[in-house]
Amino acid sequence: MHNPGNAAPDRAAAQERFADGAQYIAGRPTEGTSGRTHTVVDPATGAEVLTYGLAGPDDVDAAVAAARKAFPGWAGATPGERSDALHRFAAVLADRAEDFARAESLQCGKPLKLTREFDVPGSVDNAAFFAGAARQLQGSSAGEYSGDHTSYVRREPIGVVGSIAPWNYPLQMAAWKILPAIAAGNTVVLKPAEITPLTSLMFAQAATAAGIPDGVVNIVSGTGREAGEHLVAHPDVAMTSFTGSTAVGKRVAELATATVKRLHLELGGKAPFLVFDDADLEAAVHGAVAGALINTGQDCTAATRAYVQRPLYEAFVEKTAALMDTVRVGDPFAPGTDLGPLVSRAQRDRVAGFVDRARSYARVVCGGEAPQGDLRHGAYYRPTLIADAAQDSEVVQSEIFGPVLVVLPFDGDDEGIRLANDTPYGLAASAWSRDVYRANRATREIRAGCVWINDHIPIISEMPHGGYRASGFGKDMSAYSFEEYTQVKHVMFDNTAVAAKDWHRTVFGDR
Repeated sequence: MHNPGNAAPDRAAAQERFADGAQYIAGRPTEGTSGRTHTVVDPATGAEVLTYGLAGPDDVDAAVAAARKAFPGWAGATPGERSDALHRFAAVLADRAEDFARAESLQCGKPLKLTREFDVPGSVDNAAFFAGAARQLQGSSAGEYSGDHTSYVRREPIGVVGSIAPWNYPLQMAAWKILPAIAAGNTVVLKPAEITPLTSLMFAQAATAAGIPDGVVNIVSGTGREAGEHLVAHPDVAMTSFTGSTAVGKRVAELATATVKRLHLELGGKAPFLVFDDADLEAAVHGAVAGALINTGQDCTAATRAYVQRPLYEAFVEKTAALMDTVRVGDPFAPGTDLGPLVSRAQRDRVAGFVDRARSYARVVCGGEAPQGDLRHGAYYRPTLIADAAQDSEVVQSEIFGPVLVVLPFDGDDEGIRLANDTPYGLAASAWSRDVYRANRATREIRAGCVWINDHIPIISEMPHGGYRASGFGKDMSAYSFEEYTQVKHVMFDNTAVAAKDWHRTVFGDR
């Protein structure tokens, strides 16, 4: 059951912490100057947490100017100096772990056990990883590839990076976007979603506390239409990194093209969960429920389409529905809660719309409704299983972004892999089989940036995250992400001091 009083101290702390404003520019908090405000709402209760002034174009200009001013000094620091600063950053994040966990739960509705065990430790680990990566800003070895000339390759920071983060993982997205960029020597202006700015602001404050110079990390909390588009189009922003829907990603790409920016896009997903007939059924059922309901299903890598080979299909549907019915929906701050609310009532209503429309063409096996009683004031929705939908139906092809799993049968292996690939997306997938040859085929033929075998959802700092096709391009985390935030320069010099004269003679003759 939900007890609204559990979040009251956290709400008061948020109001006190951000009393000076929800923008963070050049190492200082400030109010936005757009003339409009936004109210952060606790999705578990509908209670107001904080009202702040939204950022407008002038705030974006100020943040970009601060980042541009800080760039020469930060880019000129040695890799060791940046590494030391990031190690201190990781330590500050770890020291403030409980504050981050509670703020993330408050603004997003995530169960506190999830933010404590996943969001915050993952962000601390990212900081520690990129602290090490900062010392690996390497080019290639020198070599004589052309006569008496020596060539080598430098990797250099790009400049000011304008990043836009979504509302489903505000803290982790701040980490994924800011840490590799500043480890490589860039400076950053991050725009979080206006409905979830709290932990992004805390992240920037932690950077200052760790001794990272003012202007290296800046936050502008505003709408995508006003602050976001201005940031992407800004002529002094050298690179744009965006995570969000494919539709908005197309608009970001359009704006970035005008100034020929480097672009990194992590977009939508519709992850298939492919269960072959030799799979461990119990393991697959537990993996499907965990993979579908992580973060209340608001995860672009969540298991959304389970394709189950026909001999296991009915048993999988029955067992998955039974396990979903045991999931405890409730207060994010209560120790026993498995599933919190969606991020907002608008998102809850959007999810409910998908399910309600599906009733005309598919079977809603369990869930499919908002709980009542003490939970009626929040943005809650019960775990939902839909069976027997057609492959071309809305719930199979479109990103629902809620606690909804759709299950479909398949016959042969060729059909299963074909169906897994049959959406525009390609971010993540999983395959479940005891047969190493089947599993290996799935890793080859499923077109997605990550394919898990007999698991679904784990990520680690050392390995890349990013998609194919309509899921975007570029990688988060890992050394691949670090390289995203660098540019390559070829340096070539004459070892003889006469080569230039010889080249001139070859082109223009004796003069």
